[in-house]
Amino acid sequence: METKAKKSNKVIIGRLESIALPELGIEDLQVRVDTGAKTSSLHVDNINKFKKGSKLWVKFDIHPDVYSVKKVVSCSALISDIRNVKSSNGTAEQRYVITTPVILGEESWSIEITLTDRSDMNYLMLFGREAMGTRFLVDPSKAFLTA
Repeated sequence: METKAKKSNKVIIGRLESIALPELGIEDLQVRVDTGAKTSSLHVDNINKFKKGSKLWVKFDIHPDVYSVKKVVSCSALISDIRNVKSSNGTAEQRYVITTPVILGEESWSIEITLTDRSDMNYLMLFGREAMGTRFLVDPSKAFLTA
């Protein structure tokens, strides 16, 4: 039995894309699109929680250029949640969650990102399925379709 796919107005993205995180001062970050990951995760260093008024915030450093660790962007963001997350290797860890705007191609919206140590991974950020929502279809045979 043959199934026909419905026509869609969704944008097709590849397994790798470039995004911007404007509130974090990041204009061009290569991310791995991962439909197996529920939440997006970002590699950060020097994570420190602090209070601003009555709210909990987090300070952290990002190295947005994977080829130049000398470039560092220092950021701070309101903590929207603290969650236990199971990583791809099966270990659970507690992570800070922030909500921040993202730009991918012509689209701009807010996403949740967990902050973690991804230094042993090839890409500084995983772009998970909650961030993609219903906006995109993924073609894993392609890369950088929105660039």
